[in-house]
Amino acid sequence: MSVKVAVVGVGYLGRHHARIYSEMGDAELVAVVDIDKEKSDTLAAQYSTRAFYDFRDALDRVEAVSIVTPTPSHYEIALECLKAEKDVLIEKPITVTIEEADALIKEATKTGRIIQVGHLERFNPAILAAAELIKDPVFIESERLSPFLVRATDIDVTLDLMIHDIDIILSLISSPVKDIRAVGANVLSGKIDVAKAWLEFENGCMALATVSRLSPEKQRRLKIFQKDSYLSVDYQSSEMKRYYKTRDGIAVDSAQPEKKEPLKEELNDFIRCVQERKQPKVSAVEGRDALKVVLEINRLIRNTGSG
Repeated sequence: MSVKVAVVGVGYLGRHHARIYSEMGDAELVAVVDIDKEKSDTLAAQYSTRAFYDFRDALDRVEAVSIVTPTPSHYEIALECLKAEKDVLIEKPITVTIEEADALIKEATKTGRIIQVGHLERFNPAILAAAELIKDPVFIESERLSPFLVRATDIDVTLDLMIHDIDIILSLISSPVKDIRAVGANVLSGKIDVAKAWLEFENGCMALATVSRLSPEKQRRLKIFQKDSYLSVDYQSSEMKRYYKTRDGIAVDSAQPEKKEPLKEELNDFIRCVQERKQPKVSAVEGRDALKVVLEINRLIRNTGSG
């Protein structure tokens, strides 16, 4: 049976959610919702579905909801959906505060509902390929650079971009965070535009995350160093390279997994979880944990006076 789904918030990213659901065999896009009536009407006509302007009006028609609205509204919308016993996918970051995330986790447990958080880099083919080769990393370095886009300046770059890498790093290191150090600055907006964060884990592993939205070009890279080898991932090309020690020096293996659209893989996973009643790859707990680290990074940056 197809899962009846609604997309709440049909801006830049929400339109892609609607497109993918409309193409899926296991999902039926029965509603698109936006307070902007023109956006909702236009998209509903494009995908032959119904337009709504208040998400509450669509809840009795659906089993699952993609929440793709500005972060401050995530908590209220998700809580009402969970209380109505709907499964939800919430775009990252999960909420504004840890307290809100914890309240959603509590409600989902109470109602037996699924919460998946939209950390789509977990579904990048190169990351999936690299994860199979990772054993006890000792150092991880990430770099995520983007050109300046006015539409993205209502949120700190840490919450917009760095949170992807923090989530990936936490997923690769099976140890609690011991210490965090961070620097950053506001440059072209009233929010943090550039930042570096240093994470130390209790097992001795360390990670350095760099993020900027002031770059002339887009870059998305991850390096994982471990005994006798290191892995290099290019998110954009979905290419993974493994450099390893041999008797003659350093050798390299390259792999370019089959290209897949990470968002499509993420939404497919969500629908499977709804159908099979299983926990998603990125649950609300993982979403909360990534948010907690990023909020601490923001606090450290602002306390230095650089932000």
